[in-house]
Amino acid sequence: MSIAYMRITIDSEIMEISTKRKCESRKWNKISGRMNVKEPAAGEFNSYLDTLQLKVFEAKRRLLEVDKPVTPENIKDVLLGKSTGREKKMVLAVFQQHNDPMKSLIGKEFAAGTLQRYEVSYRHTKSFIEYRYKKADLAITQLNFEFLTEYEFWLKSVRKCDHNSTIKYLSNFRKIVNRCLRSGWIEKDPFFGIKMAKREVERTALTEMELQTITEKPFSIERLSIVRDIFLFSCYTGLAYADVKKLKKSEIIVGQDNEQWLVSKRQKTDISARIPLLPAALTLIDRYKNHPQCLLTDQVLPVLSNQKMNAYLKEIADVCGISNALTFHIARHTFATTVTLSNGVPMETVSKMLGHRNLKTTQHYAKILDLKVSKDMKHLREKYT
Repeated sequence: MSIAYMRITIDSEIMEISTKRKCESRKWNKISGRMNVKEPAAGEFNSYLDTLQLKVFEAKRRLLEVDKPVTPENIKDVLLGKSTGREKKMVLAVFQQHNDPMKSLIGKEFAAGTLQRYEVSYRHTKSFIEYRYKKADLAITQLNFEFLTEYEFWLKSVRKCDHNSTIKYLSNFRKIVNRCLRSGWIEKDPFFGIKMAKREVERTALTEMELQTITEKPFSIERLSIVRDIFLFSCYTGLAYADVKKLKKSEIIVGQDNEQWLVSKRQKTDISARIPLLPAALTLIDRYKNHPQCLLTDQVLPVLSNQKMNAYLKEIADVCGISNALTFHIARHTFATTVTLSNGVPMETVSKMLGHRNLKTTQHYAKILDLKVSKDMKHLREKYT
């Protein structure tokens, strides 16, 4: 009994590959290159050889797709798994190819924060590959369900990311995977079966009393006084830190109602926010109009780095007796709830001022307004008293 060999001949080059199947000489048909069909095992044996032949044609097609020489040696490499017939693509290399063009499009198609988010995601992915696989990079063909579930666990356990931050990083990585899928570099989506739902987070806002306490508290330290004022400005306008920092004096205009308005594009979404300015906000603008930093940069307010702002806000919270962790983003929540929704401003109006893409985003703020619910139900209480 002899082993059957498959012979590949291209331009006089010959390569023989073992089929790893045996056949007795008397049962072999030299003309068809198959086992005699009358033999009991012929069906399964010949089907196996047919499959091998189809794999050779598939290997040839792959080599042609990527302009690699169609030689018996290259076909053999594809069949034996030594080559995919394609250029070897690596996870981090593809990730970097995604990030690099973004740098030249900052301010045009992408915000600086978007690039920063993908760069952090790249570093997390790099660290995970080094931690889990002990390699500098990983072939994209190794991306699978197991990779992603272990990556998710690593982000939560080793990097100490909360659930929503973990989902954010996985979403960033998913964009890279989709790039690979569209390019035909991988055939199956490794994210199939991965749950990407974020958990709802309770949004904290200052109460009316806390807002008044911060407003009326005198500060002998100038840096705390300035940070307090910038924080209050966001409480009365709803601007996020990045938008307050980049706010120019030219973005304060006189509206059709002859009142002062703030008109600026949100850095995060590039959506225009048009906000009628409350007297408290106008007072703060006037207070810093001659500040050296504002005169030099044409900024409305002398905003410090986000890290310093949040560090000083912790001091302010301690001095004012506010137990909740005070961060700059709480000001935006305070505008949405305590300043506007709680005082009867329609949600559609609040959504427009906040620069939200849809009303669903704004509705998250309304869920924490027990006071507003109480006011809305007041007339019903009186009816059933």
